[in-house]
Amino acid sequence: MSLKGSQIRFLRQQAHSLKPVVLTGQHGLTEAVINEIDAALEHHELIKVRISASDKEEKKAMIEALCKQTRSILVQSVGHVATLFRHKKDRSQTRFPLQ
Repeated sequence: MSLKGSQIRFLRQQAHSLKPVVLTGQHGLTEAVINEIDAALEHHELIKVRISASDKEEKKAMIEALCKQTRSILVQSVGHVATLFRHKKDRSQTRFPLQ
């Protein structure tokens, strides 16, 4: 699934006031962290995740792996916080504005 630029902007606006709901620890992307992010995406659709990485390349690799494993889309990444989006399987709450 891919999103248009206007949809990405809308999601960034919606995520502005959100706090990170999942924090990756010193062990990185463990199975428990992936499951927690997957559950949070299923419940909220749009979440922020705080990534604990020592450099930019490691952070980028973790975010890419996270998106692939959770089947989510990276909305934005600012500092150590990544905003992820995934439609709910049955009852999506996100209604994009008409352009």
